[in-house]
Amino acid sequence: MDWQSESPELWAFLESLHRGDILSGTVAAIERFGVFVALDDGPGHPTLPGVGFLNVTELSWRRFDAPTDVVRTGQRVSCEFIGFDTYNAEARLSLKALEPDPLQAFADRTAVGQEFCGTVEEVLPIGVLVDLGDEIFGLVPFREIDGRPAASPAEDFEVGEEIAVVVAEIELSRRRVFLSRPESGPYGPRGSDL
Repeated sequence: MDWQSESPELWAFLESLHRGDILSGTVAAIERFGVFVALDDGPGHPTLPGVGFLNVTELSWRRFDAPTDVVRTGQRVSCEFIGFDTYNAEARLSLKALEPDPLQAFADRTAVGQEFCGTVEEVLPIGVLVDLGDEIFGLVPFREIDGRPAASPAEDFEVGEEIAVVVAEIELSRRRVFLSRPESGPYGPRGSDL
């Protein structure tokens, strides 16, 4: 559909937006892939429930199972405009952009080599996912990566078990935290930084 000619008011509204603008509206519909928002200052959308759209990845920094864990239909929201989707003629929005990034805060207060006590969240084929608290999760890999020692075999870990870990690397751009086990024994000293 040629949105420019079919809906000039909608097209003009979307073209007037700038990255970083704060837009308010009401959650119009929730789908498994994202959330439609009827924007206060925008026109209606001819085919979609709202001219604003929140991709699932832009809902929250914290982990959640479904969009309904974060928002509900009819809820008022303020979001940051992050882009213009010309194919669907919608404003791409971010709810989490208006919240502090817990990984950035963790990186600001944490040094490589710092020790923590965490809880085994999940044992994966590639390593152990460890919950460090405050929505921060790190991976202790089962194979050596970039010279970092590998973790013990998967059988040595149980979900819910508390273990000592050392921060090996924080990759902000890829949103990953790599951990290793302390060298002073299988459980090492308990960290006290959380």
